[in-house]
Amino acid sequence: MRLRFILSGTWDSLKHNGSMILSVMLVTFISFLFIGASGLMQAQIAKAKGDWYTQVEVVVWMCPDGASQAASCSTGKAPSQAQIADLENIIHSELGNSVSKISYESREDFYKNTFLKQYPNGSYQGRTLTAADMQDSLRLKLSDPTKYQVVNEVLTGRDGVEEVQDQRQIFDPVFNILNRATVVTIVLAAVMVLVAILLTGTTIRLSAASRRNETEIMRLVGASNWTIRLPFILEGVVASLLGSVLSVAALSAIVKVFITDWLAQTVQWMPYINQTTVWLLAPALILGAMLLSALASTVSLRRYLQV
Repeated sequence: MRLRFILSGTWDSLKHNGSMILSVMLVTFISFLFIGASGLMQAQIAKAKGDWYTQVEVVVWMCPDGASQAASCSTGKAPSQAQIADLENIIHSELGNSVSKISYESREDFYKNTFLKQYPNGSYQGRTLTAADMQDSLRLKLSDPTKYQVVNEVLTGRDGVEEVQDQRQIFDPVFNILNRATVVTIVLAAVMVLVAILLTGTTIRLSAASRRNETEIMRLVGASNWTIRLPFILEGVVASLLGSVLSVAALSAIVKVFITDWLAQTVQWMPYINQTTVWLLAPALILGAMLLSALASTVSLRRYLQV
C-alpha cells in the first residue's frame, strides 16, 4: 500500500510539473553529453596510443655517403656491413632487455619501398634522388615503447650512427591537442553538472512547495520522512534518467555519423572508437545522472521540508 501511494504521488507530480521536469531533463542531457564526450575522447586517446605505441619503432639512421652534420659521421662514408653487424651485437648485449626485435633496412630497400611511394618520380626539393642518396637503417621494436631514452643514450654518438629517431614523437603533438580538448570538455562538463545539481534541487523544492498542504497532511497522519520525500526524489530521478538516456543516444549518433561513417572512411590510418565504447560508457552516465539527481533532491528536501 505504501509503495503504491509513493508511486501514485510520483506519477501525479510528473503529470502536473511537466515544464520543470523538462528543464531538469534538458540540463541533464546537456551536462552528461559533455561528460560523455570527454569520456569518449579519453577512450579515443587510449585506443590510439595502445595501437600506435605497439607499432612504432625506434629508427637508427646510419651515416650517409657524403657530408653530414653529425660528429659520428665525420668520415663522410656510410658504415660497412661489418660495422652494422657490430652495432647489432652492441644492441643485443647492452639493450637486450629493452629491444625485442631488430630489422635491417638497406638504402636500396628504403628507396624502393618508402621513398618512391611518397615521391614516385624520385624528385625531392628540386633534385632527382637515387638509392645512393638514401641511408641504411636499423629499426628497433621495443619491449616497452616508453624506454626510448635508454636506447637513445646507448646508440647516439656511436661511429656510423647519424640519428636515433623515436617515431612516437610524430604522434605526441596529436595526443597533446586531444588532451587539451579533453580538459576543456571536462571543465565544461563540471560546470554543467553543477548547474544540473542546482537546477534539480530548485525544481524539486518548487514541486514540494506547490504541494505543501499535502505534505503537511501526510505528516499529521504519521507518514514517515521517506514516505513524504520519496515521490519528489523519484520525480527528479526519472527526469535525470530521461535526460541521460537522451545524452547516450546523442553520443551514439555522433560516433556513428562523424566517426564511423565519415572520419574512419576518410582517415583510415588511425584506429577509432565505435558503438561498443558508447555502450560501455552508457551505464556510468545513466547511473551517475540518477545518483546526482537523488542526492540533490535529498539535500534540497531535507532543508526545505525540515523533517
